[in-house]
Amino acid sequence: MTMQTTCFLALFLLSTAAGAHAQANRPGGSAPTGTTGRTAPAADVAADYRLVPGDKLRIEVYKDPQLSQSLQVRPDGKITLPLAGDIPAAGRTPLELRDAIAGSLTTYINNPTVTVIVVETEPPVVYVMGEVTKPGPYPIKGQVSVLQALAMAGGFRDFANTRGITIRRGTQSIRFDYKAAVKGDAKAVLVQPGDTIIVP
Repeated sequence: MTMQTTCFLALFLLSTAAGAHAQANRPGGSAPTGTTGRTAPAADVAADYRLVPGDKLRIEVYKDPQLSQSLQVRPDGKITLPLAGDIPAAGRTPLELRDAIAGSLTTYINNPTVTVIVVETEPPVVYVMGEVTKPGPYPIKGQVSVLQALAMAGGFRDFANTRGITIRRGTQSIRFDYKAAVKGDAKAVLVQPGDTIIVP
């Protein structure tokens, strides 16, 4: 084989490899190997960030522009997607929401690839409702305990049931023992953004 032929073959192989790389990375090209609905990247926020009502999201379903949506987490903590229906979002991390969406779509799509992007976040707040002096949302910064959140709401009204306090966190419902917390007999419970403290 001549030197000229060898150079020609080398250039041909390089050109072919470059073309394949460009095709794989072009919008609409082949998905990267190993990318599934469980490993697609999620939002560029802290891994433990939990969504709250008002957060703006971009949901991308690979190769399905009709299912890809720009959404806002509703006051009830849910989002709605075609085929998937209503999905609880508040209280979940972007990764948890991604997996929930992918799971809901598996009935209609084989191994869906879903990406959840947090476009805009709401300032972190905790909601205090029920028999407190000043019910409403309260901004939180750093670590704030349930006792501190109740103090921000002005404390209890006369007929408040301090034994029946509940913390709603996404789909979770957590009982809070106020008297034990005041006495120091229980570990301090820290609120998370989007928590709702209900005093009956």
